[in-house]
Amino acid sequence: MGLTEALVGFIVNFIGSTGYASIVILMMLESTFMPVPSEAVMPFAGFLIEEGKFNFPAVIFFSTLGSITGSLISYYIGDWGGRPFIDKFGRYLLLDRHHLTLTENFFNKRGDITILICRFIPVVRHLISIPAGIGKMNLFKFILYTVIGAGLWNSFLAYAGYILKSNWTEIMKYSHIVDMIILAGIAGVILYYGYRIYKHSRNKDTGDML
Repeated sequence: MGLTEALVGFIVNFIGSTGYASIVILMMLESTFMPVPSEAVMPFAGFLIEEGKFNFPAVIFFSTLGSITGSLISYYIGDWGGRPFIDKFGRYLLLDRHHLTLTENFFNKRGDITILICRFIPVVRHLISIPAGIGKMNLFKFILYTVIGAGLWNSFLAYAGYILKSNWTEIMKYSHIVDMIILAGIAGVILYYGYRIYKHSRNKDTGDML
């Protein structure tokens, strides 16, 4: 059994054994500032749809429920704490201040519709709810745009997973290539977070000297 098959089997078995609750929790984390990408959750829910263990409407409902819950958590962090709270405690919440600043500028420039658009943009979708809270965006519009955007994105990923599972035998013929891609991705993530830790440590040391 190759790396790809083993990894996919583990994730599918985990989601399958924990049921829809795991989808709610994982997508809630994905919609906050936690590094849980929806691309690593929803396609495997699609696998379980193809196997007949989940059904499509329920997957979309529970994943979107998780998305709006996590988004509201981030919204209220921005609403109650504002930028001073983020500046003071953001590093403890794994928030990248540079990415947050870019996201905040994007929101201020594009307005409320950004909440809908950013559901389809990596990195930004994890952070966009915070600027919405800081900007006191109308809560009804925030929920509406989040539900529409998250619902469409989650549906796309789940359907993609369903199609992948339907053609899994053919895909596994090239599993050695997929294994290499996964290993490269893991190495990239390790290097990225290692660089962030190093950069944070260096900035802290510079600040202490000043």
